[in-house]
Amino acid sequence: MILVTGGTGLVGSHLLLDLVKAGKSVRAIYRTEASLEAVKKVFSYTNSQPEANTLFSSIEWVQADITDIPSLNNAFKDIHQVYHCAALVSFDTSKDALLRKVNIEGTANVVNLCIANEVEKLCYVSSIATLDQKPGEKEITEVSFWNKELSHSMYAITKYGAEMEVWRASQEGVPVVIVKPGIIIGPGFWSSGSGKIFEKIHSGLDYFVPKTTGFVGVWDVVRIARELMVSPVKNDEFIVVSENLSFKTVFSMTASSLGRPAPSKALKRWMVLTGWLWQELRGLFSNREKQLEKRSQKSLFEHTFYSSAKLKQQIDFEFEPISEVIEKTASYYKKDLQK
Repeated sequence: MILVTGGTGLVGSHLLLDLVKAGKSVRAIYRTEASLEAVKKVFSYTNSQPEANTLFSSIEWVQADITDIPSLNNAFKDIHQVYHCAALVSFDTSKDALLRKVNIEGTANVVNLCIANEVEKLCYVSSIATLDQKPGEKEITEVSFWNKELSHSMYAITKYGAEMEVWRASQEGVPVVIVKPGIIIGPGFWSSGSGKIFEKIHSGLDYFVPKTTGFVGVWDVVRIARELMVSPVKNDEFIVVSENLSFKTVFSMTASSLGRPAPSKALKRWMVLTGWLWQELRGLFSNREKQLEKRSQKSLFEHTFYSSAKLKQQIDFEFEPISEVIEKTASYYKKDLQK
């Protein structure tokens, strides 16, 4: 049986659909009943409602938390493969301790149970945030190193810490693969992650971030993770990026797909600093989550390029163009608006 952690998130829900449609026996972890509704919505995108219900019901759901060992222990019974997709994504400095607990301690718990239960293989969904560019390097590759002297977001720090736990699993006899996606685009979660791009542009967005980075479709992340898990590849890591694009380009593609005006103004550094100061001031009087860290403001103006050459050589994979990913994702967004 296959275990998926983070099954109610973007990657996890699409991975679950892919696995059960392939006839796999799957167990998935969930934390709350409400979180299951998002999975049902993802299943309904490409299946009739009766088919979606049947596929959803074929999953063995276990209520657990990766930071709670007793509940997590129950989820590992008779498991032979694990896809570890669970993670906390936040740039609110008040959640630094929680990020460490979920992303590092939670991954350590998953690793320990993989070792104890002699799991055949573990796939960890990490992030390109754990890679830093070497001096003189034009593209970031898997040999690029984590530079502890640089300023990193707590999210990046904890994803890197989680990777160290996964490598520990490989040293203890559990074969592992780590996938490092860029910004993942896909439908179903419009109020978080890249889903906010569609929501904000549909509502009207004037400004774009002057940044270039790697993007990838959620369907490609799922296919790559599955292919690596059934391949002889082990104890290796792969950048998963379809294209390196500017946010201006991605925002323009999204606006075109939604029939909305494209953001035409670039954010300035003083605007970001002002926004951060206002956020900090507002935080004194409210509990609203912060969206921007002072330590990661610089990254909003950087142009970083990532290479997926190693992955393509390993499994002969062709990525779906981001323009097609955005078009498909936008179609689901428009359908959800009509409901």
